[in-house]
Amino acid sequence: MSKILIIGQQAEGKLNSGIAKVVSAAKAIIGGEIHVVVFAADGSAAAAQAAAIDGVTKVIQIDRAENDHGLAVIIAPQIVALALTGYSHVFAAGTTFGKDLLPRVAAKLGVQQVSDIMAVHGATSFDRPIYAGNAILTVEAPASPCVVATIRLASFQAAGDAAAAAPIEKQSLDVSLPTHTRFVSLAAQKSERPELQSATRVVSGGRALASSENFSIIYSLADKLKAGVGASRAAVDSGYVPNDMQVGQTGKIIAPELYLAIGISGAIQHLAGIKDARTIVAINKDPEAPIFEVADYGLVGDLFTLVPELESKV
Repeated sequence: MSKILIIGQQAEGKLNSGIAKVVSAAKAIIGGEIHVVVFAADGSAAAAQAAAIDGVTKVIQIDRAENDHGLAVIIAPQIVALALTGYSHVFAAGTTFGKDLLPRVAAKLGVQQVSDIMAVHGATSFDRPIYAGNAILTVEAPASPCVVATIRLASFQAAGDAAAAAPIEKQSLDVSLPTHTRFVSLAAQKSERPELQSATRVVSGGRALASSENFSIIYSLADKLKAGVGASRAAVDSGYVPNDMQVGQTGKIIAPELYLAIGISGAIQHLAGIKDARTIVAINKDPEAPIFEVADYGLVGDLFTLVPELESKV
């Protein structure tokens, strides 16, 4: 029987919402026992949230002062020690955190990581995208010593709430941690808007906005829709918005219920990041823009006229 270890990414006592999608991927391995491990100085709150996800059979809480800031170089050796106690799989969300952490784990275990799993065919057989999502590759991973993989969150629905919470087990690991890396500070933007990768609605702007000031109409519409805000790479490269808002192959891969692409031409790299969106709405003055080829609804016209008009009708 498969024994699957999921890394419970958390921050400030809150479990990352993508973990429920990783659980859904793990549940596709029939007969698998699913454990979620939470690393923190005090992971009680995040562990309780993980225990409430349907499909989780146990939560492991590892409290250690060094885990307070979630440094990959600190957490990786602890995961390796845990993985070698009998786990067949180690999964993490395909977030920035997961992409930083899992390659270290794979290297220490001497295995090749499987990246961006988007479908599970069995315990060692998975689909992953290549060529910016234009082709899907089925890979067979060696079963020994274990499968190490990141999960493409846009490809899975979140697991629901469990009827009864899974047991939480506090553990300590006798692992020497590296000292060559230390936490200095964290600078993070605070926003009342939904987080981009978990938002059910997203409004994105492109280079056609022409300035950071003009992005205010995107923010205004997003606030009216209670949506997350994204941007094309062109808008990010032009300095209109910070790069953590970038959607696309080299940005965030998202799968909202509703995606509004405003002033975005639809380069293939951007389309790779929104291919799993349920409904795509495009606003662009160029009727030949590639975005209209994938949009469910399209408006051809000046965004500075159409967006305020659209907002007034919400």
